Formats: sequence, structure tokens, C-alpha cells
Amino acid sequence: MTRDELKQLWFSIDYSNVKEKKQIIVTMDNSIHWPGYGEVEIRREGPDGFSTFKTHEEFPLEYVKTRKEYGEYELIINE
Repeated sequence: MTRDELKQLWFSIDYSNVKEKKQIIVTMDNSIHWPGYGEVEIRREGPDGFSTFKTHEEFPLEYVKTRKEYGEYELIINE
């Protein structure tokens, strides 16, 4: 199978039966060099596709609180 055939197969997959899932994952950085910093990852998947966004912030929970559009997302905090 060629690369182009694999690409066409990937884009022809039916995602209409994928269950909607929205998550915000906060992972605190326990490094002595970066106190108070952490990573925020925002994931969304559903019938209209998949998306992910990741950022490194000084106060990750404050960053999440300023994002009003993420009110319906599940919040997961890892240390």
C-alpha cells in the first residue's frame, strides 16, 4: 500500500459514531527550576473530528479559569 493510498483511507474513515468527549488536563511541573508552572492540554473529540492544544503556563489553573469557552469540559488535574 502506498503512502497516498493510506492517506486517502485515513481521510475516508467515518467518524459520525464517535462519542463527544471534552477534557482539560492540567499537569503541574514539580521541577525546582520552574516552581508554579505546569502544562495545560485541551482535548476535544467527536463526530466532527479531533483537536488538541497544549501550552506551558506559569499559573495553569488561573489560565484555565480565564477560558470561559471551556465551561463544559471535564477538568483533570495531575501532579
